[in-house]
Amino acid sequence: MGLFKKKNNQKDEAASAAVVDPKEGMKKLILDQLNEKLSGTLYDDCVIMPKGFTIDVQVARLDDVEDVKVLQVVFIVRHDDFDEPLIEPVDAQGRTDEDVAKMAVEIFHGGVWHPLDQSMTKKNGIHVPVDFLRQHYDFDMYCQSVVRIGVKDKEPTMLVNFIRNEIPKYIGSKKYYWLRIYLAKFKDKEIIEVRLNGSVLVELPQYFKEYVAKEMNATETFVSEKQYAILVQREEDKCPFNKELVMSAAKETIQSMTKITSREEYIEMSKKLEELTEGNKDLAAEIRVFIPEIFAKLTLGYREGDSLFLLEGEGDEQQSIEFKKTQLRSYFYLQQAILEFLSTRPSQEDVSRIVTNSVAFRELKKALDTAKEENRELKPEDLYVPGTSYKIGHEGYRVW
Repeated sequence: MGLFKKKNNQKDEAASAAVVDPKEGMKKLILDQLNEKLSGTLYDDCVIMPKGFTIDVQVARLDDVEDVKVLQVVFIVRHDDFDEPLIEPVDAQGRTDEDVAKMAVEIFHGGVWHPLDQSMTKKNGIHVPVDFLRQHYDFDMYCQSVVRIGVKDKEPTMLVNFIRNEIPKYIGSKKYYWLRIYLAKFKDKEIIEVRLNGSVLVELPQYFKEYVAKEMNATETFVSEKQYAILVQREEDKCPFNKELVMSAAKETIQSMTKITSREEYIEMSKKLEELTEGNKDLAAEIRVFIPEIFAKLTLGYREGDSLFLLEGEGDEQQSIEFKKTQLRSYFYLQQAILEFLSTRPSQEDVSRIVTNSVAFRELKKALDTAKEENRELKPEDLYVPGTSYKIGHEGYRVW
């Protein structure tokens, strides 16, 4: 009896081994094809490329729809000079696993890897000078490939040219920036999305509206056009702090802010924050100012533009200097820390204790109260502000 039991166990183990997760099988197939195309090195479920780039793959969806393989895959590119990974979602279809994997790899290669490869070889770079807040940076931009689906009888259009003059207004002090332009249309439905290092830019889609409406023919089929631009700073990154420091200080400060009930506790929190930022008073001030404002933007429902306004001087001589959120390095680090906090489903009381300290909350409340007094209906989503105004009291403050 013992022998039969052992034999059955062996059969069960063999059967279990034979059941392979289809997504895992597809991931391996994509990695193999990607590695072959890029001539990289497969190691630990990643493709390792020269100059310190690694490419990971996550299969989000794999279905059979009327004998057609439908795939959604996310390519994740990392590098030590990236403040955040470059994340590129790709949709692909094919009759076989090999076909759909090949299509996904080709889309990634044409859209993302081609300009990245150009940046490594410094081939066909376009000089982009950046000036803001009395600072100057020189970047090289690489952006040759346009990936198109469903487009027929039409020469490729360089999408970056629509916003060529706007791009320098969004670039700051980081070593790498990547701009992603995605246009899609089916009949009357349109999608226009512009992202910089993964963050949505709300003001730039307006430059593509006429092109999508008049030049993208989608009366019979879905069409899309996508282009990446990779921007690399010529000098090394000299920022005095890193993302980990900002995230760590922000997370601890958020927890402190949920408990503050008096001015004395706020002052104590501010002193602690300077310790958390290793004595960087400017960074501590940015964290203290922007945590409530970003909380307000994410939770109150009003619409906000891409700008920040730095207030300099006093009284009648005070001036407001406009620049973009993407040019303030700490801003999106703080937003990430706040999104992670909100994902834990904090109590409404904890969130309110932070939000009510924001200028945005006070202005929103004032506008809603005024509308109520005038018997007008006004909702938060009806309000649009171009951005956040802020002031740093330390002399010599520099935006990183």
